[in-house]
Amino acid sequence: MRTLASLPNLDGKRVIIRCDLNVPLDGSKITDDGRIVASVPTIKHLTGLGAKVIVISHLGRPDGTPDAKYSLEPAATRLGELLGQPVAFATDTVGVEAQGAVKALASGGVAVLENLRFNAAETSKDAGEREAFAAQLAELGDFFVSDGFGVVHRKQASVYELAKALPSAAGLLIEKELDVLTRLTETPERPYAVVLGGSKVSDKLGVIDHLLPTVNKLLVGGGMVFTFLAAQGHKVGASLLEKDQIETCQNYLKRAAELGVEVILPTDIVVASKFGADAEVAITSADAIESSPFGATGLGLDIGPDSAAAFAEHIKNSKTVFWNGPMGVFEIDKFAGGTRAVAKALTEVPGLSVVGGGDSAAAVRILGFSDDQFGHISTGGGASLEFLEGKKLPGLEVLN
Repeated sequence: MRTLASLPNLDGKRVIIRCDLNVPLDGSKITDDGRIVASVPTIKHLTGLGAKVIVISHLGRPDGTPDAKYSLEPAATRLGELLGQPVAFATDTVGVEAQGAVKALASGGVAVLENLRFNAAETSKDAGEREAFAAQLAELGDFFVSDGFGVVHRKQASVYELAKALPSAAGLLIEKELDVLTRLTETPERPYAVVLGGSKVSDKLGVIDHLLPTVNKLLVGGGMVFTFLAAQGHKVGASLLEKDQIETCQNYLKRAAELGVEVILPTDIVVASKFGADAEVAITSADAIESSPFGATGLGLDIGPDSAAAFAEHIKNSKTVFWNGPMGVFEIDKFAGGTRAVAKALTEVPGLSVVGGGDSAAAVRILGFSDDQFGHISTGGGASLEFLEGKKLPGLEVLN
């Protein structure tokens, strides 16, 4: 894969960098700046070489229409604070404002262009439309650096076609992500544990398929655990259940036994009377959820305290751990215990601990952990999972 070292002298050159500044906002307030922080090293590297840096990114899903609530201006402001220098902001992507902002850049300067997805061609399924938009973007730069790992699994104009329109290379963040994920798939130190949570089994099918022959332990929590429990013949009340995946889970359990992989499921569950912070709760055995005071209407919203402690021990006794998906509804404190226990255990792994982006990354920050407590926090939830599924990612293939 082409890296920054493959590019010629960049002093005074215009370098377009595709970052992933898709951060959560509360109004105009950024609630988690992790992805912006992750973009800083490559941008600083480029400005240090005297490049004129043009940052492009998306934010949210505005469906091809400008929408103020999806503006990148808050991200541009935060980026300037992190870089410790002024960052210009253009209110369009390829129009007069963008052209003017780029023209005004001095060597070592930085400008952020408005949300790429304000242009429908960015995500168009028509390759010709994407190519035309990429050509417009390419007019603003001399080189292209791809550093938005969270979008490399998408064939989009700024990810795929732009990398073909200009001399291109991967940035430092993509290099780091690939190094870590390659270690997980090819050279993990053992014991190797994978912890999966989140709402649906169907979201993790490819990961389980691809990693099951590689891991020593598979720990399952979150909403997806109830389909596994149902696969063992247990009733799960009103908990989230994918009935069409019960047989799939049965096959996974059988295959794991044949491979000698230990599958760890919760032994107890936090069951709620309803979904909400004001719900009544009870701790029940995982094989007797409907024996809770709420009967068949009980809703499992977290793994129980015994399970959380057991999961933590399995994690701390492993040398490599990959975690994707919370253990419960961590946004509500009474259902955050399992996720908090898993996160804390990952900080104590005597080897490589990897938080797989998305909700997991959000959870560790919301629960008060800092990025430097983990071996690596991925910036790409979907991209990380697809890489671990063994899929070819368009945004990486185009850089080979």
